[in-house]
Amino acid sequence: MFHVYILYSKTLNKYYVGYTGDSLTERLRKHNSNHKGFTGCLLDWKIVYTECFTTKAEAYGKERTIKSWKSRKKIEQLIYRTI
Repeated sequence: MFHVYILYSKTLNKYYVGYTGDSLTERLRKHNSNHKGFTGCLLDWKIVYTECFTTKAEAYGKERTIKSWKSRKKIEQLIYRTI
């Protein structure tokens, strides 16, 4: 099982889009650890959206689609449509 996820940092007021084959709990733990990279500077990331796929290719495709939007408004529409 593969997951596409969107994280949100209240401090940065930004979203991060990714995909993983790991458990979402473990992936969030890694994002909220002190490491180099975009999510490593803060420890307040929360998962605000997830979608499951059976193949890595499907999950990667969905991640690329979301990232290609380059639109906070479209990302928020996706998030709030699922709440």
